[in-house]
Amino acid sequence: MARDRLDRLPTVVALGARVRLADTLRARLLGLALLEGIVDDELLLIPRCGSVHTFGMRFAIDVVFLDAGGAVLRHVEALPPRRLVSCRGARALIESRAGAAGRLLDLS
Repeated sequence: MARDRLDRLPTVVALGARVRLADTLRARLLGLALLEGIVDDELLLIPRCGSVHTFGMRFAIDVVFLDAGGAVLRHVEALPPRRLVSCRGARALIESRAGAAGRLLDLS
């Protein structure tokens, strides 16, 4: 059931990944919580967001904070469950499976 929630989000293929857009309040609040995991080529884009929590998460995630122009402000790798992280000036963020964001977004 939780996987269906993610599959219903608008999706585009970019950067060699499926980018899912959390475009509703519910999707933004839940993010990747309650899922067993996601595949390496899957990203969740959360617009109008400068912080994220991992309460309810069952796996570690990478979080990439973006400014209004889409430039990377901060990359948090392997954020474990039950944490809170934010970035001043962020206007959106991307969540991925731990280790995938750096590879997909070429953040090395």
